[in-house]
Amino acid sequence: MSTTPEHPEPSALAPATIVVSAGRPARAQGGHINPSVPMNSTYVSRGVVTPDELSYARGDNDAWHPFEEALAALECGGGEPGEALVFSSGMAAIAAAFALVPDGGTLVLPQHAYQAGMVLARQISERHGVTLRYVDIADTDAVVAALDGADLLLVESPTNPMLEVADLPAVLGAARAAGVRSVVDNTFATPLGQRPLEHGADVVLHSVTKYLAGHSDVVLGALVTRDAGLAATLREHRTLHGAIAGPFEVWLALRGLRTLALRFERAQASAAELARRLAEHPEVAEVRHPSLPGDPGHDRAKAQMNGFGAIIGVRPKARAGAADPVGRADAVVDAVRLWLPATSLGGVESMLERRRRWGTEAATVPEDLLRLSVGIEDVEDLWQDLDQALRTS
Repeated sequence: MSTTPEHPEPSALAPATIVVSAGRPARAQGGHINPSVPMNSTYVSRGVVTPDELSYARGDNDAWHPFEEALAALECGGGEPGEALVFSSGMAAIAAAFALVPDGGTLVLPQHAYQAGMVLARQISERHGVTLRYVDIADTDAVVAALDGADLLLVESPTNPMLEVADLPAVLGAARAAGVRSVVDNTFATPLGQRPLEHGADVVLHSVTKYLAGHSDVVLGALVTRDAGLAATLREHRTLHGAIAGPFEVWLALRGLRTLALRFERAQASAAELARRLAEHPEVAEVRHPSLPGDPGHDRAKAQMNGFGAIIGVRPKARAGAADPVGRADAVVDAVRLWLPATSLGGVESMLERRRRWGTEAATVPEDLLRLSVGIEDVEDLWQDLDQALRTS
């Protein structure tokens, strides 16, 4: 029998250590250091199945447990333990969260948020009589006022794609005081950048596809909560709606999670340097990144986040005499050679996308806005490619 000590409690470890150490198999002489990929659709079961037994892989699956354990440890940190639930996609996780709003209820959500989520919210409103209250998530007074009689508050911070920063302690505290459940999409910040549960969130949401998995090769989502009853409700939704993840995809996500601390540290540092240079570039009209002292979200992000994230918003300056700023933005996308034009973010590769009209974002997001997801390439190479594209497009 092995005499190796058991794993330390996550509360005693730094987040950069948790991403590497959590979700490992029990230590045994000759045992595996990484979890295997169990390929089971069903399990041996005789008679009545107890709650802690596996019976059918749609309801619970041991392929999910290592990743869920690691993500719960990351989001809950040194506080009360919680539960993470992995879903087949970020949208599946959003759908489960929106299902907490009853028919005829009220959903408060940011005027800028993930586009597909906004489309789903509008469909839920039309089909189930749900009232949608859009707010500037950075305007704390407006958020608090919108909570009156609401059922659910959705927060993105920083928002997609405008990078607005919410006062998380204030808005989540107000929601709790008003009896309104709150869900925080933590995809942009990751658990290394902020832990919304510590500020009073009921649920934290992730598109695991992005930073957590980190290699642009899986599509997954996740929800994390400390509320056992809420976890049971979300788990039931996942089971009945079939929003389940494949074993190999979850294994890949856990493997990607192991390098999150290094990837995110590098990406954040490079993003801050690129934002600084872009703010001084003669061909740039506007830059959004919370690291910039003049950014509207700078002070708030500095106070409540660990870093400023690795997403940058950029608007190229219109050419003299040109009447089409959108065309200029598209030309920059066409001119880059290292940056990948792609509709995603959070991977090891740097990606650039022009934000097009979709849903309620159309009224307030500039159509010439470029969203830059900074990866882990050399920052000088990234800058040279971007600088040249801006000057020659």
